[in-house]
Amino acid sequence: MIRTRFAPSPTGYLHIGGVRTALFSWAYARQNQGMFVLRIEDTDLERSTPESVKAILDGMHWVGLDYDEGPFYQTQHFPRYKQAIQQLLATGHAYPCYCSKEELEVMRTEQEARGEKPRYDRRWRPETGKTLPSTPSDVAPVIRFKTPLDGVVAWDDAVKGRIEIANQELDDLIIARPDGSPTYNFCVVIDDWDMQISHVIRGDDHVNNTPRQINILKALNAPLPVYAHLPMILNEDGQKMSKRRDAVSVVDYAEQGILPEALLNYLARLGWGHGDDEFFDIAQFVEWFSLEAVSASASRFNQEKFLWLNAQHIKAADNTRLATLISERLTKAAIDTTQGPALADVIALVKERVQDLNALAREVDYFYRKREAAAADIDKHLDIDSRTRLLRFATQLAELADWDAGNIHQLFKPFCAEEGIKMGQLGMPLRVQVCGTTQTPSVDTVLALIGKEEVLRRLRA
Repeated sequence: MIRTRFAPSPTGYLHIGGVRTALFSWAYARQNQGMFVLRIEDTDLERSTPESVKAILDGMHWVGLDYDEGPFYQTQHFPRYKQAIQQLLATGHAYPCYCSKEELEVMRTEQEARGEKPRYDRRWRPETGKTLPSTPSDVAPVIRFKTPLDGVVAWDDAVKGRIEIANQELDDLIIARPDGSPTYNFCVVIDDWDMQISHVIRGDDHVNNTPRQINILKALNAPLPVYAHLPMILNEDGQKMSKRRDAVSVVDYAEQGILPEALLNYLARLGWGHGDDEFFDIAQFVEWFSLEAVSASASRFNQEKFLWLNAQHIKAADNTRLATLISERLTKAAIDTTQGPALADVIALVKERVQDLNALAREVDYFYRKREAAAADIDKHLDIDSRTRLLRFATQLAELADWDAGNIHQLFKPFCAEEGIKMGQLGMPLRVQVCGTTQTPSVDTVLALIGKEEVLRRLRA
């Protein structure tokens, strides 16, 4: 069975790079009738927080990536990791190292002075015929993995192709700290093995970890998964996305008024593609997705294209759902939608004009309360002649027995002819006086939705 996993560290927000990794892992499992596992890698006890765990779980729920198993927490598996470490010690694949921090720092300084790559010199590594230093009584040892001294680690990456790294480039990795707690690279290996993960789909910042993890798996006589390393997401300047410069948290995008399906749609197109298709839903993505179609090159996040795509998803979204999504924003703005037209009907009229939910909330406000018009619009469109003309038009509106857009529209042409004006000389003052803005959809439809009594009240104000 195909089994994939998403394994974030709860040391901060849920990054969009992580969401894309989760999306690709989830899609691959779904396409192959497999299982998608959520694992919380919380072995960094100093930085991991319950708040970050909640942010991850909430983020996964918001984007709609459901998992079949989990969430599992690495801190709950410490006995298993320690048992595996003892297995490596017993088979000679690991050993205790008593180097102090001071010794390691001197080692690094001397190597750098000689122009060498800083690395542990394996002084505590047991070898045939080698005499080890005397064991110090005041130093708690770390446990290091005994990396092979020669040969290469090679794997066929499902995204990057054949990768080979010489063992001589690797040092003897610490797999347990002085207090006995296991390190990240070791926990990952044991978890992927125990959880029978068939495909490890993750960011390409983990490529350097892979040869170390493969060596450990081989030492444990464990099967190797398929590795697929996804390219990095860069910002529009070609730099790695950062919290300081870019919106990178799922929470940021939710607050900016992005629909979760739009975020997934756009992330799917960063590093993967299906011809020229830009706009698609998640079901279509699962049907089309393949690891072979993932690019090995980094992708750039284009904000303009992203907002365009969000606009397409808003246009396609159910109006009642959109009403629910913007209700909290309207409440914060003190807009009461219970007195006025049905919010879903207003959204149906104006959603073609916006790119995000925040703009949608702003676009509907004048249907429930008149905006304060800009001084420039008042000066341009509401002189004495225009105001008195609007009062005359209000008299005709008041006489309408059936209040709808068609009947309102029927009044425009004869009224303009009678007044000797063009439609713009009626339409713009109408918009400014009734709505407080010159930017609205068709004015007859707007008036119809706002309602007869409220339109007349605003015109006569």
